[in-house]
Amino acid sequence: MKTTVTLFLALLALGINADEEIQKDEGVYVLTTKNFQKAISDNEHILVEFYAPWCGHCKALAPEYAKAAGVLAEQESKVILAKVDATEETSLAEEHGVRGYPTLKFFRGGKPIDYSGGRTADEIVNWLMKKTGPPAKQLTTVDDAKAFTESKPVVIIGFFKDQESDDAKQFLAAATATDDYPFGITSEEALFKEYSVDGDSMILFKNFDEGKNVYDGKFVEADITSFVTANSLPLVVDFNHETASKIFGGEIKSHLLLFLSKEQGHYDSHLETARNVAVKFKGQVLFVTINTDEDDHIRILEFFGMKRDEVPGLRIIKLEEDMAKYKPETYDMTEENLQTFVQNFMDGKLKQHLLSEDLPEDWDKNPVKTLVSSNFDDVAFNKDKDVLVEFYAPWCGHCKQLAPIFDELGEKFKENEDIVIAKMDATANELEHTKINSFPTLKLYKKGDNKEVEYNGERTLEGLSKFLNTGGEYGQAAPFDPEVVEEDDETEDGHAKDEL
Repeated sequence: MKTTVTLFLALLALGINADEEIQKDEGVYVLTTKNFQKAISDNEHILVEFYAPWCGHCKALAPEYAKAAGVLAEQESKVILAKVDATEETSLAEEHGVRGYPTLKFFRGGKPIDYSGGRTADEIVNWLMKKTGPPAKQLTTVDDAKAFTESKPVVIIGFFKDQESDDAKQFLAAATATDDYPFGITSEEALFKEYSVDGDSMILFKNFDEGKNVYDGKFVEADITSFVTANSLPLVVDFNHETASKIFGGEIKSHLLLFLSKEQGHYDSHLETARNVAVKFKGQVLFVTINTDEDDHIRILEFFGMKRDEVPGLRIIKLEEDMAKYKPETYDMTEENLQTFVQNFMDGKLKQHLLSEDLPEDWDKNPVKTLVSSNFDDVAFNKDKDVLVEFYAPWCGHCKQLAPIFDELGEKFKENEDIVIAKMDATANELEHTKINSFPTLKLYKKGDNKEVEYNGERTLEGLSKFLNTGGEYGQAAPFDPEVVEEDDETEDGHAKDEL
């Protein structure tokens, strides 16, 4: 009996040890429920990506994540990159509050913090270096400084005679808070002389546009950070997977979008003009080019109600106001017209541009009525009827699944004189009074006071019918609380309107 128990325990131990073995995929540790805690315990610093195999953003991140792991290995860093398939390891995902993909958590001494850096290999490595080392690298020789300035597209060097001074401390605070770019610091006279620096100073070095920017403000953390933000991107940024997070996640929330075709030579014709104007609005409006030859960018054109034959084209977008869009009177991209368009925007002289389709002649022929911008108010705000509106996107998978159910709902209530069932393509029609941020969105406009009630119940014929029969009581969404906003899970189709 004793031999049997001993053998069982030995086999069990072997099984546990085998399960705990950690595999690597392109230098990235593959973690599971069985080996996760061991990986966290054995490594002082470990970045973990929780991903879903079908997630488009995860697929885009994968090569950059592997590249970052390779860079860290070459540097002989002890920082580890790992990943967890959250669709398989659901208990781990739930334990760490994963609500969308990819979610990255950085574990330092076993304690997790949210990753807040970019999605390129350089940005991942820079962020990790800031979290695991000094905020600014000590530069002691001219050769050190030259190698440092050539190491990345953007670097910042602080020149301080006394690194314990208040100015130096503000610089280091800004360096700590800025994850995307490496900072260096020096007190060496030889470096002051090499870069013609007198007294405390800071220089941002970059391999584009002016080549460098010398800081001339007071050494205050917020001002230093603003200076880095304004000067670290090119005057005109080209939109792609690598720059997207910097463009839409940066501090500059007003963007001039230039829709151009490389194949038709628009970049050659208009880029220099755009740069000349962008200089005058640096730090206020970000100039962004979008190559319309890329199939991945068709969705962006659709979002602005544009077609490929409308390029070269222009729009201004203000992220702080629910993606408010502004359209110029002319697409003539002369320096004068570009400057006038942007200046009028800055001065508040432009009216928001709202997308609208033409009203179909047979809009009310079917049980589910078709709404566009021009007839929305007349139908939805009819005080004699309860009007249920589905705001949808043609490409949205959830909307496609709902479509036959919504048609059934229309049939069920078509003889009811007090209820109207309607739908509107919210990618082609916009309303000044209503902003739609996800698809599908279902809103009931109640008769009498036209009170708006959003539906958040099950998307079934029974659930929607009950919502209507209870006057919007059943299945209504909870009141919006801006302090409690959860990130939607990514789906293959995607359903966030603001996901450009």
